[in-house]
Amino acid sequence: MSSPPKNTAGQAAPFAPSLHEPPKYTFLSMIGVNMMVFMATLDMSIVNVALPSLAKQLDTDFATVQWVILSYVLVVASLLLLVSRLGDMRGKKQIFSLGLGLFTLASLLCGLAPSVGWLIFFRALQGVGAAMSQALGIAIVTELAPPSRRGRAIGLIGATVAMGLALGPSLGGLIIEFIGWRWIFLINVPLGILAQWIIAKYMPALPPRQGGQRFDIPGAIIAALTLAAYSMGMTLGQKTGFSAPMSMSLLSLAAIGLVAFILVERRVQQPMIDMKLFRNPLFSMNLVMSLLVFISLSAGFIMPFFLQYAQGRPPSEVGLLMMAIPLSMGLVAPFAGALSDRFGPRGLSLLGLLILISGCLAVSTLSLDTPWWGFVMRVLPVGLGVGLFQAPNNSAIMGAVPLERLGVASGLLNYSRVFGQTTGLPLIGSIFTLFVVSVTLEPVRTDFAAVSPEALSAGITGAYQFQALLLLAAVGLGIAAWIIDHRRTRNKMSRHA
Repeated sequence: MSSPPKNTAGQAAPFAPSLHEPPKYTFLSMIGVNMMVFMATLDMSIVNVALPSLAKQLDTDFATVQWVILSYVLVVASLLLLVSRLGDMRGKKQIFSLGLGLFTLASLLCGLAPSVGWLIFFRALQGVGAAMSQALGIAIVTELAPPSRRGRAIGLIGATVAMGLALGPSLGGLIIEFIGWRWIFLINVPLGILAQWIIAKYMPALPPRQGGQRFDIPGAIIAALTLAAYSMGMTLGQKTGFSAPMSMSLLSLAAIGLVAFILVERRVQQPMIDMKLFRNPLFSMNLVMSLLVFISLSAGFIMPFFLQYAQGRPPSEVGLLMMAIPLSMGLVAPFAGALSDRFGPRGLSLLGLLILISGCLAVSTLSLDTPWWGFVMRVLPVGLGVGLFQAPNNSAIMGAVPLERLGVASGLLNYSRVFGQTTGLPLIGSIFTLFVVSVTLEPVRTDFAAVSPEALSAGITGAYQFQALLLLAAVGLGIAAWIIDHRRTRNKMSRHA
């Protein structure tokens, strides 16, 4: 592969793949990125399914084995922004490739772990690798793809995420039953080696677009501690209550950390996050819209309780029914990205939100005797709406930032997912429990198997109606963004006229 073109000063010019690289190289580079995205998503969904088997085979209790998930999530949450900034400073390929290698090695170590303590440690190491690659995936795709194909490329990532989510539960069950829990991690090793070969051979260097940058060490430390404290505080709050001393202390620490981070970043010459990014209302609005959608999507975790305990369906059937949302997301996401390239992201994002709201309202009408096909018809608009919204919205976010800040923008976009999930799980869970208690008129229960089917049905109705109400705020932001974008385009055209 030829070296990057030189500018008149003899330095490497900014990389422009559409001009300097064969289309095959760009396509294969994106395949390598999507393979890592698939592995990380598949691994997360498989491990969720495997917890009972891990607790039994590693001879430990459920409270301990949950750290197999928590150690991974907390490391990813605390490192996303730090790694994003390093990608802009040191080069995205270098950081991404190192993260992919670390993720693959840690997967091997997880599969060979002799005890639950070692497995938790290796999962944390796997989280470091995942953060290094996940934080930069969308930034790399944005830089590789020409602007006319950005939406399609980002849509492919959305389809890959949906595929990993859909295959995880079913594939995880088969692996655990027939070849053992270790292979839920070892399966990543050949995939990781293949992805690493593709990245090394076909991905261009993607050097930093600005030289002489300095790393904001105080900002990085504060950001990591703040994000970890928030994630841990929200996680503990779900289990022990948000009034518990440890939960309150962690969330208070996160609030103090946020204020300290903003004060530090405003005074640093080269900050972790350039606060000027948020002066662009289109960037900020689309980021908040993404956050609201991810908060609302957290409602998915309550559905198995309804399907299994209220409708009496076996776990295997519940797993198949729960695949309807990610599969419909995966089917529509690439087409949504292509359409956003042609028609722009604003209208498609709004249409996706409206379809998503209609799906939430439809799901809120589930009853105890709804047949399987009635369930599928209700949840399909949820998956279709998310798939139609996500790729255009992500494309709009990445298109609103300068090229030298793509890494940080990608990190913020990924963190909107992490923040949305950690916020949405206790929020939606509390709404669900509130409506359940309104029927049972008894103290809050943690064992929903002991709750009446009618109470679980009321919980589903209330949670999904709340979800639809929450998404109306995203629709309002989408309309405002469309108006601002239209005015900017009209003013630009009038200046050129």
